[in-house]
Amino acid sequence: MLRITIINGPNLNLLGKREPEIYGHTRFEAYLEQLRKRFSGIDLQYFQSNHEGALIDALHEAGFSRDGILLNAGGYSHTSVALRDAVASIPAPVLEIHISNIFAREPFRHHSLLSGVCKGCICGLGLEGYALGLQYFLAEKAG
Repeated sequence: MLRITIINGPNLNLLGKREPEIYGHTRFEAYLEQLRKRFSGIDLQYFQSNHEGALIDALHEAGFSRDGILLNAGGYSHTSVALRDAVASIPAPVLEIHISNIFAREPFRHHSLLSGVCKGCICGLGLEGYALGLQYFLAEKAG
């Protein structure tokens, strides 16, 4: 069974409440239930924190025990060298996920420190970006 961990960073605990015109009206926990039903053949774990060190610890843990990681580091994507180093230090492939199109937003969001060490990046497709990331990992496993 494919083992994937979703790691969400700061403010993503507020999905469904926070800026719904950008992030939608769905709580991530509700979407996660849908993902687990759609991808019942995947052992799907979830972690969210607003704290950089906790995200690094989660990357270290999942990065040596899981088949892949979907990482939405939120604002840390644009600022955290420490998260970049954590992604670079683990063997599990990481897909960078952004719910909004970071290139259609404020200029400071146009550059991600994580993209250069991630397998790929999915942005601007709403919560469905997570499902696309899972589909990618399934296709990679199938060869």
